[in-house]
Amino acid sequence: MSSLSDSGSSLVKPSFKEAFLFWLKLGFISFGGPGGQIAIMHAELVDKKKWISEGRFLHALNFCMLLPGPEAQQLATYLGWILHRTWGGLVAGLLFVLPSVFILWALSAVYVYLGEQPAVAGIFYGLKAAVLAIVMAAVWRIGGRSLKKAWMWVLALLAFVGIFFLSVPFPVIVLGAGLLGFLVGVFKPDWIVMTGHGGKEAAAENEAAVIQPSGKRLALVLGIGLTLWWLPILLSGGIFGWESSLFQAGLFFSKAALVTFGGAYAVLPYVAQQAVETYGWLGPRDVMAGVALAETTPGPLIMVLQFYGFLAGWNQPFVGSAFWSATWVGFLATWATFAPCFLFIFAGAPYVERLRGVKLLNAALTAVTAAVVGVILNLGVWLGQHLLWPQNLVLAQTDWVALALALASFLAITRFKIDILWVLPVAGLLGFLWKG
Repeated sequence: MSSLSDSGSSLVKPSFKEAFLFWLKLGFISFGGPGGQIAIMHAELVDKKKWISEGRFLHALNFCMLLPGPEAQQLATYLGWILHRTWGGLVAGLLFVLPSVFILWALSAVYVYLGEQPAVAGIFYGLKAAVLAIVMAAVWRIGGRSLKKAWMWVLALLAFVGIFFLSVPFPVIVLGAGLLGFLVGVFKPDWIVMTGHGGKEAAAENEAAVIQPSGKRLALVLGIGLTLWWLPILLSGGIFGWESSLFQAGLFFSKAALVTFGGAYAVLPYVAQQAVETYGWLGPRDVMAGVALAETTPGPLIMVLQFYGFLAGWNQPFVGSAFWSATWVGFLATWATFAPCFLFIFAGAPYVERLRGVKLLNAALTAVTAAVVGVILNLGVWLGQHLLWPQNLVLAQTDWVALALALASFLAITRFKIDILWVLPVAGLLGFLWKG
């Protein structure tokens, strides 16, 4: 890359080996959720190494925020693609998740084999309380940042009512909110507050596109990408049966990957509802345990879907060994979750320039973000019900210790700004001391 960065200093062209080593390191240190992961990439690639200009980084980030799926992993894939084309994108995207794949696989095995032991159960008791606090803190944080107008508060409330009381499917809420936002952008543009999907960031100066878009290239990318995405899923159905947990998980998590707008917390209610109530793969306590495990590992939080897939195979084995059934369902769930991310980036990146500064698109995303606040609140209420009132909603049967742990964790995160990586182990230790 011989062009100049926004500050005027020359950009550095890394070798493939240098980039490989950076993406490998990132896969092991990418804690802190998407905000922390994006901050690490910006500090390293823009400020320190000067491999990427400020303008291109911001524009790439905006593009990834438009897509379903984990934006930090997609941003890594996109930046790797800028540096070294397709192989660079594949290496960056894969290394971003591979460490967490194997770490979470090991933790999942510990959970199913030892989760009922008093000591381990006590740890998860504390972790679940912290997870409830983390989800409610996400509502607090995202709501405070996103709900800038009265109509956004109303939309968030309607989304909560729709999904909690009326069981409106999550994709319907997302699509409905996007349509409403588009209409608001057309008829009431002054109601829209630019929130990072457009505006200054989208207008930031950027180099020319790395590859010029073409219909031929798009068809080739779509053909290869769709084949690689669906071939393992279809083979699993053909070999082990279309009703097997392996095929059903591949199909379900592929659908979930297409509606993960707003991050993992937004899609978790949809996944939890289907996995618990429709498929019977896991129980409510497993939902909270999965979030706790995913929060303590590097990589995107959406890795929790691998844990849910693992439990699907464990509880509904399709071969003689429950462990290997769980392993392969977990891995296929991960494949189905992330394969679309690569397809989106490789197919869409050359068209990024055409999305810059589209105000109506920003309006639609603003509405989706507002609705996501209500959806995440639904997740918090759902988790709270099962943690604090595991039998039924009777005040006399409230688990006051779990409530105290959740409140303390919430204050630690929101008031005292203590990192989640400290809150979770402390909560787990307190749970161990109480239950173990």
